[in-house]
Amino acid sequence: MIKAKDLYFSYDKDKSFITKLNVEIEKGKITTILGPNGSGKSTLLSLFAGLNKPNSGDISINGKSIKSLKQKELAREIATVHQQNTVPSDITVKELVAYGRIPHKKYFQGNTEGDDEIIEWAIKRTGLENLKDKAVMGMSGGERQRAFIAMALAQKSEILFLDEPTTYLDIYHQVEILELVKELNEESKLTVVMVLHDINQAIKYSDNVIVMKSGQVISSGVANEVINMDLLNSVYKIGGFINEVEKETVFVPLKL
Repeated sequence: MIKAKDLYFSYDKDKSFITKLNVEIEKGKITTILGPNGSGKSTLLSLFAGLNKPNSGDISINGKSIKSLKQKELAREIATVHQQNTVPSDITVKELVAYGRIPHKKYFQGNTEGDDEIIEWAIKRTGLENLKDKAVMGMSGGERQRAFIAMALAQKSEILFLDEPTTYLDIYHQVEILELVKELNEESKLTVVMVLHDINQAIKYSDNVIVMKSGQVISSGVANEVINMDLLNSVYKIGGFINEVEKETVFVPLKL
């Protein structure tokens, strides 16, 4: 569904960061991008979303290059939620979610009855019915993240990108967000691409993973097949063992 071919990208014109990267994202699955800090996880996601443009190479969605898509067309294909999201202090949840309908409208066109139904559905699906008239920036971190996910759902895109959606959240709200993402994927076959730091969360909530280091894809494929101790040693310089009973990885820092 999403295919990157021979991507080259650099923040510094004299030094390449991502070079000849090739990877595919499977339709209807949850794919998580993993890797140490500075490995290129968020950069790759930003290239997928069209927020950064590759120096060369191409990214396609359903066989169509994103270079050929206008901004509104791309927004109808892809919805993105960032790790930090801010809006003016007086914007309510319902007003925020309504912005998700903009890619489907002409300039200055108001909401239709169908738009209102989608907005209400997105609010209900994220459990924000009782908070829809509350200011977004006055809510807790977990509630705020759900509000931005609701706005993304209102776009009615087939693809949802989440850039470190659990950063700054306590463990309860981390699990709450990831359970919601899993449910949305299972209910509607929504294609989800996430950037996460927590390896155990990636194993539990992902179908597939892409593991990066220094701007390159080290390994990709089915989550519980790709993630093993050899890979963790190579990429993260950690050892440990896989707890088969609890289905989680126990980590031990390696001696240098």
